[in-house]
Amino acid sequence: MKIILKKLAPTLLMIFTLFPVIAQAAMEDDPVVWKVMVDQLEYRDASGDDPVVWEAQAWIGKDRDKLWFKTEGERTDGDTEEAEAQLLYSNAVSTYWDLQAGLRQDFEPSPERSWAVIGFQGLAPYFIEIDTALFIGKSGRTALRFEAEYELMFTQRIILTPEIEINLHGKNDQATGTGSGLSDVELGLRLRYEIRRGSGPYIGINWEKKYGNTADFARDEGEDTSDTQFVVGLRATF
Repeated sequence: MKIILKKLAPTLLMIFTLFPVIAQAAMEDDPVVWKVMVDQLEYRDASGDDPVVWEAQAWIGKDRDKLWFKTEGERTDGDTEEAEAQLLYSNAVSTYWDLQAGLRQDFEPSPERSWAVIGFQGLAPYFIEIDTALFIGKSGRTALRFEAEYELMFTQRIILTPEIEINLHGKNDQATGTGSGLSDVELGLRLRYEIRRGSGPYIGINWEKKYGNTADFARDEGEDTSDTQFVVGLRATF
């Protein structure tokens, strides 16, 4: 974790140095604002080791132009198994959609991978939140990620959130256990009790499955190709 924080330090420093601008822009018609969203911080009861998973994002900027920071990963028994971070410039191309471009760095699993990023994030019809991105790496590596979630409100405080994530890759990367084509699908269902808007504890279930060459690489390492996990966690917005 210390190594990851050390490598992220320049990026985080650049983001936080922008915060004082907020006070200077307070009187503007289009002030600089910011938001931090911890979408998932959860413990998963998985077969074998029980991981702790995080997924968070933050942005700072004005109405149309923003700087985004995204991170996600997984720790098991004190070791970081997966960790990535993205730094993106975002421009509002319509009322509900942002065009995003920037960089992604995979710190784990080793070896590290670097990617250029271009994608869209926004709100589809029926209030479905979409985040999709194309990643372009060295040696002809490409990847495509699609994420979607929907919030079903039973009451003002009790919210059920179904979500899906699909990852595809353009070529095999055996060093990181990633195969070409459809590599993995993740489905989740989380029931949250909101203490305040956007923040509260939740419980749920998460299902993951690997496909194609990614599944073959996992079998070669003695790993399962699918897993169903019960989760308990916290979602927070600042």
